Amino acid sequence: MSALPMSPLASIGFRWLMLYRICTLFSYQIVAVTVGWHVYELTRDPWSLGLIGLAEVIPFFCVAPFSGYLVDHLRRRRLGAIACTVLAFNAIVLALLTTGVLPLQGLWPIYLAIAIGGVGRSFLGPVHNALFARVLRRDQFARGASIGSVVFQTGLVLGPAIGGLLVGAAGKWVAYALAAVFALAAAGALLCMPVSEPPQPLQRGPVFASIGEGLRFVFGHQILLAALALDMFAVLFGGAISLAPAFIKEVLNTGPEALGILRGAPALGSVAAALWLARHPLQANAGRIMLAAVACFGACMIGFGLSTAFWLSVFFLLLSGVFDGVSVVLRSTVLQLCTPDEMRGRVSSVNSIFISSSNELGAFYAGSMARLLGLVPAVVVGGFVTIGVVGITAWKAPRLRKLDLRELQ
Repeated sequence: MSALPMSPLASIGFRWLMLYRICTLFSYQIVAVTVGWHVYELTRDPWSLGLIGLAEVIPFFCVAPFSGYLVDHLRRRRLGAIACTVLAFNAIVLALLTTGVLPLQGLWPIYLAIAIGGVGRSFLGPVHNALFARVLRRDQFARGASIGSVVFQTGLVLGPAIGGLLVGAAGKWVAYALAAVFALAAAGALLCMPVSEPPQPLQRGPVFASIGEGLRFVFGHQILLAALALDMFAVLFGGAISLAPAFIKEVLNTGPEALGILRGAPALGSVAAALWLARHPLQANAGRIMLAAVACFGACMIGFGLSTAFWLSVFFLLLSGVFDGVSVVLRSTVLQLCTPDEMRGRVSSVNSIFISSSNELGAFYAGSMARLLGLVPAVVVGGFVTIGVVGITAWKAPRLRKLDLRELQ
């Protein structure tokens, strides 16, 4: 993509930030695909896939509020580099477990390694969002969010595909090793990024009081809170993709290479949506468009759950990604426009708890429902619940329903 006049890509710092983001995504997504296949090979139980999400989300929840505080008070690039190093360590441990170099038996070492990765991930979003506002002007935020979504979703497309291909062709340990390389490359990108960081405060307020300030800001802002909650519940109840290894084996009867395609399809749709929005940023009726997009996402989950043909399943996931991409770009723009610069780390940590952890909680919910109801009913019910969440949000948050982004600029 060539840099246009006034394009965010004209900023060198923004380009380094996008490199950091895609490398962290490659690292995380390769690990996610590989460990899902690894655990399901050992157990043949969808419940075990749900426990992967739970193992990551518990430490994520515990650390995320403090990570936001640290991002607001310490050097952001340095914190991000340390977090990337933790991701690399996590991937290396999983590789050593796979090869038998670490002679530990059972699933608990895998879940422990995932938990360590959850600690590192809790810093990635706050660091990215805080630096985003330092490398772009305010009038570039909407286009920057669209380009960032393209990068984000490209990572979600290629990461699972790379992971699935490596697992099938070279083995799980190779996939884990490459994930570690990407994490270290992300740390290097941060350290090379030219950006002015805000001066360090001479005095720091009490940690818990500062965290509480960020929470009060989010929960007191109807538009921001409703946008975050809408996306969180959509991912939570519509998290069918976490069951992809089980669908591959039990419903679609294909192999690990197909798993990469299935996991990457939603992100490919999101890339298409974000590319269009980078050229045509949404302004008027943004709230209604966000609500409609999430409702259509739920409908696609229902279609995926009912499909028994591989390419039809890919189509529904691809279409779900288009609608999710619209929602993600709008939410990201609202987050950047509504947040004061001195609170970006703390507000972003709340966003991370809402959004990032909902993927893992969604995986746990999906695994639990699959055990109670079966694979197909679990996904179909989740899609209907997502549509219900949209209706409740439209009713309870009229300011989001009437949102025009021009009013926030």
